[in-house]
Amino acid sequence: MKMSGEETISASRETVWQALNDIEVLRQCIPGCESISRISDTELEAKVVVKIGPVKARFSGNVTLSDLDPPKGYRISGQGSGGLAGNAAGGANVRLEEVPEGTKLSYDVDAQVGGKIASLGARFIDPTARSLAAQFFEKFAAVAGGSQ
Repeated sequence: MKMSGEETISASRETVWQALNDIEVLRQCIPGCESISRISDTELEAKVVVKIGPVKARFSGNVTLSDLDPPKGYRISGQGSGGLAGNAAGGANVRLEEVPEGTKLSYDVDAQVGGKIASLGARFIDPTARSLAAQFFEKFAAVAGGSQ
């Protein structure tokens, strides 16, 4: 599955970049995030609860930051296991561009799911993934822009 979008954030590109690398900001913005911790400068570990259609799963996984180009963007990718519910993997290319209103954050997301969750099909998976991405980026824009 692939999707893309953008948010305009009323903050400088440097401020937005710092927020993208702040695990407390990420914890606040990731829907269903129970915990997130830094393993290294480019590796994170997270636990997230997600409901996709009738299936609710707790995923544990690793997140890697790559293609770092501060403060212009990076690739964030991860994979997680939800036990019997299945697994998920994916990533997003995130780009930051200075605009008169502050910073335009653009993203291109790709994701794959397997196991029981995959059996639900695109009817449940696609809308849920789009909703989760929209929730994250809207919340992130509010937090990084200082309105929350």
